[in-house]
Amino acid sequence: MTQKYNIAVAGATGAVGTEIVQILEQRDFPIDNLYLLASSKSKGKKVEFKNKEIVVEDLSEFDFSKAHIGLFSPGGKISAKYAPKAAKAGCIVIDNTSHFRMQQNIPLIVPEVNANALDEFFDDENRTNIISNPNCSTIQMVVALKPLHEKSIINRVVVSTYQAVSGAGKTGMDELFNQTQNVYANQELKKEKFTKQIAFNAIPHIGAFLENGNTEEEQKMIDETKKILDEGINVSATCVRTAVFIGHSEAVNLEFDSPLDEKEAKEILSNSEGISVIDHRKDDGYVTPVEIAGEDKVYISRIRNDQSIDNGLNLWVVSDNLRKGAALNAVQIAELVISKYSEKITF
Repeated sequence: MTQKYNIAVAGATGAVGTEIVQILEQRDFPIDNLYLLASSKSKGKKVEFKNKEIVVEDLSEFDFSKAHIGLFSPGGKISAKYAPKAAKAGCIVIDNTSHFRMQQNIPLIVPEVNANALDEFFDDENRTNIISNPNCSTIQMVVALKPLHEKSIINRVVVSTYQAVSGAGKTGMDELFNQTQNVYANQELKKEKFTKQIAFNAIPHIGAFLENGNTEEEQKMIDETKKILDEGINVSATCVRTAVFIGHSEAVNLEFDSPLDEKEAKEILSNSEGISVIDHRKDDGYVTPVEIAGEDKVYISRIRNDQSIDNGLNLWVVSDNLRKGAALNAVQIAELVISKYSEKITF
């Protein structure tokens, strides 16, 4: 008989939390009890799961000793307060916020890339019980980089992102929708979530500016890639918010320490877990965000050698930021936990 688990979803009514609940159902995660948690404003709401209605509970009132695994996506400040409480109660927390990612004793996991990092985590009797989910733009990039890095060491990455407004949550999506309507209606465009007009625009500003000139989003890609993949990789990132609802795109330029031909790179990527290569040099032979919304894989197109540098390669990488970039990756971590470390879970 398959072991079933009590799962708590914190931030269950948000964009990522809603996606987590859907993915748990789609992937038939072995659930005994599902607890949906949110702020007091959402308490009492009903969410359908497997033809049943589950009543949303107040996160601040929940007893986490009832949950084996907690999937957190309530925002950094809220996770900072409640994730340690849940972990102390014996719940294994998989946190989707940025709060814990760079802490030394907390693993930052993309299952296709560094699943083995969980071995040391679960062998530690004093483990934190918190596992971190990387940034959405980092996840899809390192999935693409890992198999190539195994073939030829990557020395440097230069990445420009084209990120969907759903990365800023429901309010970001609403702002794009409302501004687009108002452009056609010749009405005032209100800016609340974004610093500039997002409709029909691109904004090179995601997160606060840091002293070194990077934004927080750019620094996340730099730091997280090093932690997940290889400290020796140099990363330069420019992160841009674009007028797309779902799906992050990335133009990735790689510099290897030895030659890697575009044909061999294409073959390697085509045979790698979690990746779909669609790369035909014709008018519709590549992937854009519109086509991959709702899909689970990382899609790669435009694979070609960079003739301007030695051992250079260019990639176009696209993925659904709400799924593989957030909710799906978290659920995949949970699947990894119950498949390899079930004896470490407190019942």
